[in-house]
Amino acid sequence: MTLSDGGSVQRGSFQWPGRPGLVPRRPEPSALYAYLLDADDELAEEFDVRGRVAVRQLATARVLHALVGDCDLSRWFDVARHGPGLLILDGLITFETRTGDRIATELLGAGDLLQAPTLPTDDLLERSCHWRALRPTRLALLDEDFVDRVRPFPQVVRALLSRACRRTAELDVLRAITSQPRLEVRLVLLLWHLAARWGRVEPSAVRLCLPLTHRLLGQLVAAERPSISHALKRLGQAGLVSGTADDLRLHGSLDYQLESLLERHTALAGSATPSDRRAG
Repeated sequence: MTLSDGGSVQRGSFQWPGRPGLVPRRPEPSALYAYLLDADDELAEEFDVRGRVAVRQLATARVLHALVGDCDLSRWFDVARHGPGLLILDGLITFETRTGDRIATELLGAGDLLQAPTLPTDDLLERSCHWRALRPTRLALLDEDFVDRVRPFPQVVRALLSRACRRTAELDVLRAITSQPRLEVRLVLLLWHLAARWGRVEPSAVRLCLPLTHRLLGQLVAAERPSISHALKRLGQAGLVSGTADDLRLHGSLDYQLESLLERHTALAGSATPSDRRAG
């Protein structure tokens, strides 16, 4: 690639230090096979009772176990390259994409289908990807042999591949959330988005118990860790969110929280002096 000033830049000229840490561990296979229709209710719903009996014996897959920490899935992506990929049966995994000194994170759980990351098309920008298990996680290896076994039942592969489209839709939601200019709004939208999948309704709040840290929340909403700490404190003072990052309670409703933040922002803007407004 040639720059406008006539100088040439080789691929990978702009690089940042790699992510520090231990060498990722490779998930280990077990001797067990899983019946996917037993492990995935949504997949089972593709068939009537009679169909489930026939499909259940064929829709089996080898099970992989990933311990908490960085994990290297590359070998298993190679094994499954002619199949749908790796299906999370239970547990919690993050997919981190690092460009420059920033990391964007995707949170994945049971029912999500993982596939090998595609190579970057940008000739200048380096990108690195990392998988990390936040909880002990089981994955089903859906390879070419699996596809051959379920070939008489195309609903299986069709339903699994639709999971990839669902992941894209989820990333679009995260992108829309991170486009919000105010951090408190981004956090509230993210927490309710996560609660829709992982939350539990209690008498006084919606409880969200995930192994979240302020650093991870920052990677999810494009903010620095100290900013997340301050934003959560402000949300707590407003009575909207309470608890710790890994055990949060959302009070009221999403609409109520957004309205409260808007009213608070309007009140603060109205109380600002003329010099404050010029500075803003």
